[in-house]
Amino acid sequence: MLEEVTFLRNVPIFNELSDQELDKIAALGVRKKYKKGSIILLEEETGAALFVIITGKVKIVRMDDDGREVILSILGGSDFFGEMAILDGLTRSASVVATSKSELFMIHRRDFLRLLNDYPMVAIALLRELTGRLRKADTQIKSLSLKDAAGRVANVVLQLADEVGMFRKGRVEIDELPLQQDLANMAGTSRETISRMIHKFIKKGYLQLQGNKLIINDYESFKNLHI
Repeated sequence: MLEEVTFLRNVPIFNELSDQELDKIAALGVRKKYKKGSIILLEEETGAALFVIITGKVKIVRMDDDGREVILSILGGSDFFGEMAILDGLTRSASVVATSKSELFMIHRRDFLRLLNDYPMVAIALLRELTGRLRKADTQIKSLSLKDAAGRVANVVLQLADEVGMFRKGRVEIDELPLQQDLANMAGTSRETISRMIHKFIKKGYLQLQGNKLIINDYESFKNLHI
């Protein structure tokens, strides 16, 4: 169980628990592997489990009224998903698709609800995470409704930085940048607009593109320009 305890310690809702408590949680779950492009959860299906990402990345998506994919979030290692349907007993609010080869840790609903009862600090940490996600959703809605194309694309870059970026002394590196169409689906714009705006930011010195890695040269400065 040592490996499970190690990655569970980095999960925000579990990081205040002792090794002994994490060992008990590790015994509750099972590992599942998914290939790139695999559908992990479907919108409107019954929620039966919480998922924690051990390795890989997933995208949280919904379909709009015209049948187009809208990407709500990109999640990576130590992130979790599936908690809403577990808590309210309703169907899934979005689909989840693996964007790379991924390994997940799954805890069934009954075990997770028991865990919340046994460890109140996990419930408090979960509320804290859900509040953060709600604030992030408010920011996304504001960006889509009020900002111009540059503001929308900048907001997506900042969102990726917060979700899957590696922070190093003010710089942020985003490995395995999503496809331009995925970025467009996050920003509510076209693929051509994504390409044009990113290259505009690169020309101004805000960003660097090294292969499939995007670098924000000064996160705080870029953020202050576009919030």
